[in-house]
Amino acid sequence: MNVDRMVMAVAGAMVLSSVTLAYLFSPWWMALAAFVGANMLQASFTGFCPLALILKRIGVRPGSAF
Repeated sequence: MNVDRMVMAVAGAMVLSSVTLAYLFSPWWMALAAFVGANMLQASFTGFCPLALILKRIGVRPGSAF
């Protein structure tokens, strides 16, 4: 799996986790989903993604987006 797919997988898992936690415990967990969405939006414009930098540093195969 390359960096691009790992970033999308982690983002998807975070959003699904956030929605589940909001349903089960508190609506404030939706703030996590909003943060992940905002980070994905800014990464689409700037090309800067902190998770992609971390994944590259630990040796995950690079992709074409990041």
